[in-house]
Amino acid sequence: MAISRITFGEWTPDQPGITNGLQRAENVFSKAVGYGGLQSAVNYSASASENLTNVVAAKNTSGTTIVFAGGDTKLFKLDTSDLSLDSVVKASKTISNVAKTSQVVTITTSATHGYSVGDSVTVTAVTNVAVNGTFTITTVPTTTTFTYAQTGGNIGTTADTGTVTFAYVTPLNQRWRFTQFGNVIVAANGGNRLQGFNLNSSSTFQDLASDAPQSRYITIVRDFVVSGYVNSSTVYPNRVQWSALGDESSWTASATTQADFQDIPDGGSVVGVTGGEFGLVFMDRSIHRMSYIGSPLIFQFDNISRNLGCFEANSIVQYGGTSFFLADDGFYACDGQQVLPIGNEKVNRFFFADVDQGILDKMSAAIDPERKLVVWAYASNDSATPDKLIIYNYQTGKWTSGTTNVDRVATSSTPSFTLEGLDIFGNVDTITTSFDSRIWLGGKMQFAGVRDAKIITFSGSNATAIIETGDIEMPGTTSAITIAKPIVDNGSGSVALVSRRLLTESVAFGSQTAADAENRVSLRGVGRYHRLQLTPTGTWTNTVGIDIEMNPLGTR
Repeated sequence: MAISRITFGEWTPDQPGITNGLQRAENVFSKAVGYGGLQSAVNYSASASENLTNVVAAKNTSGTTIVFAGGDTKLFKLDTSDLSLDSVVKASKTISNVAKTSQVVTITTSATHGYSVGDSVTVTAVTNVAVNGTFTITTVPTTTTFTYAQTGGNIGTTADTGTVTFAYVTPLNQRWRFTQFGNVIVAANGGNRLQGFNLNSSSTFQDLASDAPQSRYITIVRDFVVSGYVNSSTVYPNRVQWSALGDESSWTASATTQADFQDIPDGGSVVGVTGGEFGLVFMDRSIHRMSYIGSPLIFQFDNISRNLGCFEANSIVQYGGTSFFLADDGFYACDGQQVLPIGNEKVNRFFFADVDQGILDKMSAAIDPERKLVVWAYASNDSATPDKLIIYNYQTGKWTSGTTNVDRVATSSTPSFTLEGLDIFGNVDTITTSFDSRIWLGGKMQFAGVRDAKIITFSGSNATAIIETGDIEMPGTTSAITIAKPIVDNGSGSVALVSRRLLTESVAFGSQTAADAENRVSLRGVGRYHRLQLTPTGTWTNTVGIDIEMNPLGTR
């Protein structure tokens, strides 16, 4: 008998199986040695009043972590007493007067309304019902009046009652993006003026400033709030605009405050911005570094990547000083100095063959800091919604994949819970998430996301994993595999085998066979080339390979 150890190497689906790289590494993540199990998604919050598109967490000066989420028309705040998601949009206002002249309606509210030009409001007047409906505000003459266009006859100024209800307008294929500046969480969706929520004192989001722009993307560079793809009264897809130095409430260009903007002439549209000591501006066909140099120019913009930009805005995610993204030829990492390929000849061809590029905007990206992973979710060719994960370990430099049923992945944090507070998750005996999980530790970054109207966390039991080897052979001879022993810490596994005489034959695994009490799987495969498929079982923590009994056979 000849016992051989097949140690699981790197997943490289872009390479042929004969090179011995793994051909499948599904629902696992790479470790320095072997692979760990990817945990399944479990519901975390109660349902919001609409489906969610993103989630984020921020910490105030007292150390309390607050979790926010966004939908198309609302922003929500997590209530830790019952895990409900409470709407924190601009408050409804009471109508005091109504007027209409030359097809322009003027609504007067009984208190300051806080609305802006471009906001969407639903007017429900009690007496002058002809003015009712959902409209876009065209002017804001005073803090208690606003106007909108509506056909029909004139109405003299008359007292009325009723309500004005506000709703955000998120453009098609856009979603909320968040950043924290001091005690303020700043939110951008590309359809409304930048929104701000003071973590110490606010009860609802309000316009970040009266002169803040509408922008799709948002980040912090040094002491500035920086936005990209400005969409105010005029669309400036190649514009980067920043606030005053140290003041998120001032945006009018000024040499004194250092608020200003820059239109970048080459590279197409801005598709994302990341920050830190310097900023990175991702465009369709270029990447620019923005460095603070002070007055009068404020920022210097240097093109660090020409003709290579970001293929999909929703692929951009930052951790530390490195930004990860998808270009039109694969996955890259950028530290502000270099743009480094990380998927070349490993997963790029696999990804572009698997993803449905017609709905690539459904892609999302997140960091799993506990496992040192960058995770992208996307919709494959077989699905109209995100169903796949592609995962990069930024410490090992290795890739894996996964399956999912979440709408978006995201990086968030969780508030603390007392033992009594665990009751909101159900009976302690029935809670499926391990009490060793960071989900119970307040303010700790974690891998999360959204599914329908709920926040989810990847903190459940291990998802069903599948690891498939490349072709194993005894050069120059036919061989037989008869026994396999999974090498799985704190568990065992089920194994399937396919054997081929020629590489032209199809790869078709049969059913997997579970290991017996002695961790042995009886198999029978004869051929020149063999592949093994393992599904670890039990409460396993790590799998590194399979021991096999493999013997040469004579030929005639």
